[in-house]
Amino acid sequence: MDNSLLQRRAYGALAGLAIGDAMGMPTQSMSPDRIRAEYGVKAIRTFVDASPNQPIAPSMPAGSITDDTEQALLLANQLIAGHGELDIHRYAQSLLDWESAMRAKGSLDLLGPSTKNALALFKAGVDVATTGIAGTTNGGAMRSCPIGIADRPNPHLAEIARRSSVVTHNTEQGIESTMLIAATVSYALDGAEARERCCWMQLCDCLSAMNRFEGRIIGHWTPKASVIARTRWAINWAQEHAGEHAGDIYDHDMFADQLRAVIGTSVEANESVPAAFAIATRYAERPFDAICVAANLGGDTDTIAAMVGAMLGAAHGVQAFPESLVHTVQEVNGLDLAGTADALLRVNERLQA
Repeated sequence: MDNSLLQRRAYGALAGLAIGDAMGMPTQSMSPDRIRAEYGVKAIRTFVDASPNQPIAPSMPAGSITDDTEQALLLANQLIAGHGELDIHRYAQSLLDWESAMRAKGSLDLLGPSTKNALALFKAGVDVATTGIAGTTNGGAMRSCPIGIADRPNPHLAEIARRSSVVTHNTEQGIESTMLIAATVSYALDGAEARERCCWMQLCDCLSAMNRFEGRIIGHWTPKASVIARTRWAINWAQEHAGEHAGDIYDHDMFADQLRAVIGTSVEANESVPAAFAIATRYAERPFDAICVAANLGGDTDTIAAMVGAMLGAAHGVQAFPESLVHTVQEVNGLDLAGTADALLRVNERLQA
């Protein structure tokens, strides 16, 4: 593959992640009615300041990223420093250090519930093999995009995704969701055709196999629904409302209403990850529309929009998003996403050598 194309796609994955995160920031944890009451009836299609009534990020400036992008870049730095390998203990400590720094700045947008509980146990000296056994939320998935840039969709990627999940999301749902996002990004970077890049069903089948080592499912069992099974269902459902003329019979609002009703948009991995795949399926050729739909959904909007942006950014490249937003999200947050993407691709090259 042309190296410049690969660079644009890797840059696009990180830019899509950050743009989706920043667009979903003002609406996170809010209902659709509350979003309209605070920001108006017209859908949000650019960066806006968070309302003073925003429950997690009150009055946060337009274009600001949240923990989704910050923790993804933290993981990226760990992968770069480790030449593609991941030291679980160092990674856990880096998350704790990040939380301390955010708390010192007065931020309310800190660790998610699973990560927070797990890291408290880690800090107390509990074995990392058991700290994440209750983590079924999407914290592992939201930060896994860099794994997909640094590695091919192979057993090594699966192992790094698993290791990145162990300390905080060591459950079937946590590990499945982390592998799904990481491998989707990795497949999309290498895809030659748009339809091939967005063939989510093939990916789900592949991940079902990748998620098994020595004949057993990785991660602790919980009674919650499988992320892979629900994602497969969500893709099938969304495909009924995809295509060139889908909007003629099923507009954005109708799609969003049904998605909330039958899939859900909570922080649980088995809702937010299938929701992200459903949006990516319907809007596979319209990446920016996909992010906008996600940002206006209600619920865990910043994470869903970030995952959608990462997957479709990897498939289409950075040019899929408005240049002004790519510039603004980096300027506001002091990011060098192209530089990080290039460093992760160099890790990928070394791993494949």
